[in-house]
Amino acid sequence: MTQKLVLRNRRKWPLLQWRNMDWSLMLVYIAMTTFGGVMIQSVERNQGLTDWWQHWLTGGVGLILALIIARCRYEVLMNWKWVIYILTNLSLGAVQLIGTSALGAQRWINVGGFHVQPSEFAKVGIIITLAAILSSQTRVRLLGFFKVLMITAVPWFLVFIEPNLGTSLIFGAITMGMLYWGNVNPGWLILLVSPIFSAILYTIYFPAWLAWIALMALIAWRTLPWKWLWTPIVTGINVVSGNIGQILWNLLKDYQKDRLTGFLNPEQDPLGTGYHLIQSRIAIGSGQMFGRGLYQGTQTQLHFIPEQHTDFIFSAIGEELGFVGCILVLLAFWFICLRLVIIAQTAKDDFGSLIAIGVLSMLVFQVFVNIGMNIGLAPVTGIPLPLLSYGRSALLSNFIALGLVESVANYSAKSRQGF
Repeated sequence: MTQKLVLRNRRKWPLLQWRNMDWSLMLVYIAMTTFGGVMIQSVERNQGLTDWWQHWLTGGVGLILALIIARCRYEVLMNWKWVIYILTNLSLGAVQLIGTSALGAQRWINVGGFHVQPSEFAKVGIIITLAAILSSQTRVRLLGFFKVLMITAVPWFLVFIEPNLGTSLIFGAITMGMLYWGNVNPGWLILLVSPIFSAILYTIYFPAWLAWIALMALIAWRTLPWKWLWTPIVTGINVVSGNIGQILWNLLKDYQKDRLTGFLNPEQDPLGTGYHLIQSRIAIGSGQMFGRGLYQGTQTQLHFIPEQHTDFIFSAIGEELGFVGCILVLLAFWFICLRLVIIAQTAKDDFGSLIAIGVLSMLVFQVFVNIGMNIGLAPVTGIPLPLLSYGRSALLSNFIALGLVESVANYSAKSRQGF
C-alpha cells in the first residue's frame, strides 16, 4: 500500500510543481495570443504571408518558457542581478556593433537567421535589476533614488541611440512605476519628469510655464533635503530646460515638427505624417457597434493601413469587431492588470512584489500609448500592443515576464513550500 501511494504521488508530482500559479492570468495570456494570431491573419489575408502562425508558434515557445520559469524560484535572481544587468547592456551594445538595420533604425541582431531585438528582453532585465536593488532598501533615500536612475540610464541610452524612442519611453515608465511602489517620495517622481513639462509649457504658453516653475520650487522645498541647496537647483533645471526646449524646437525641420505634432491635426498632411492616423480612425469608426465582421473590413482587407499587423492591429479589431470587440480587449487587459496587482500585494517579499509591479508598468504604458496612437490621442511611436501585435521578440519577452510573475504567485506567502 505504501509503495502504491509513493508511485501515485510521483505521478502527481509534475502538476504539484505549478499548483499555486495564477491560472486565470495564464489563460488570458493564451487567449489574447491566440486572438492576436487571428487578427494578424485577417490583416494579411490574401497576401501569402505567414506571420499569423509564426505569432502562434512564438506564443507556444513563450508558454513553455513561462511554465519553466514559473517552476523555478524567483528569489534566486537576486544573486544574479548584476550578471543580468551586464548581459542586458552587452546585448544592447552588440546592436551598435553587429546589428542589422530596418526602417531607418538599427535594433536587431541576426541569430541563426532570426532577427532578435535585444531591447525587448532588456525591459525584463531592468525589471529584475531594479526589483533587486529597491527590495534591498527599507526606504529609498535620495542617494538610492539617484542610484536607480543611473543604473537605468545606461540601457536607456543604448536603446535611445538605436534609435528606439518608444522602447526608451517604456524604460521610463517601468522605472517610475517601480520607484513609486518602492515607497519613493511621490514629489521626487514629479520633479524627475518636470523638465519635460517645463520644455513643453515654455513653447506653448509662457504664463503656464512660470506657474509650473513656481510649483516645482514648492515641491522641491517640501520634499527634498537641504532645501536651500536643492530648491534653487530644481528651479534652475526647469528654467534651463524650458529655454533649451525652445532652442531645440526651433532647430527642428518642419517635417520633424509635423511628426511630433501630427497626431493633433493629421489632416494637415493626409498623405504623409497624418496618413496612418487618418486611416486608423476611419477603420475604427467604420466598425461602429459590432464591426463589419471578421475578414470583412474594407480598410483592413484592402490594406490601407501600413504595418497594421504590428503597431496598428487595434484598428483592425475596431473595424472588424467594432466597439464591442475593442471593449472586450480592454477588459482583458484590465483583468491582466488586476491579477498583477493582486500578485504584487500577496507576494511574500518586496522583490517579488516589485517584479509584478514592473511588469504591470510595462504593460499599462504600452497599452495606453498604442491604443492612444490608434485613435489619434498620441503620436506614432512604434510601441506594439502586447500579445496582439506581431513581433517575436516582443511576444517572447512578454511570456518571460509572465513566467516571472507566475513564479512570484507560485511561491507566494500562501503557497506550500518544498516544491
